[in-house]
Amino acid sequence: MDDDLETMSREELLAEVKRLRAGIRQHRDSTGHELCWRHPQLWGLLPERADPQIAVPPWPRFLRGCLAYRESLDRQRPDAPIHDAEYEG
Repeated sequence: MDDDLETMSREELLAEVKRLRAGIRQHRDSTGHELCWRHPQLWGLLPERADPQIAVPPWPRFLRGCLAYRESLDRQRPDAPIHDAEYEG
């Protein structure tokens, strides 16, 4: 799966690590409606330790955002398989 890494130069590998870290930081530092799920295990892959200060929408707005996200999946990926199991978080 990661065979492409074998052919990258040191500079290309550094650029890839920086790109991936930037993506993780963007997710970690999101808040409000941008923050869909908390992933502290993912954030823990970064060298710096941070406890993001998140803000959470009130329940009605949060649930409307969840519905909008799920409806967008129906439009974008109507062919996606259905995972019909309860969340047991």
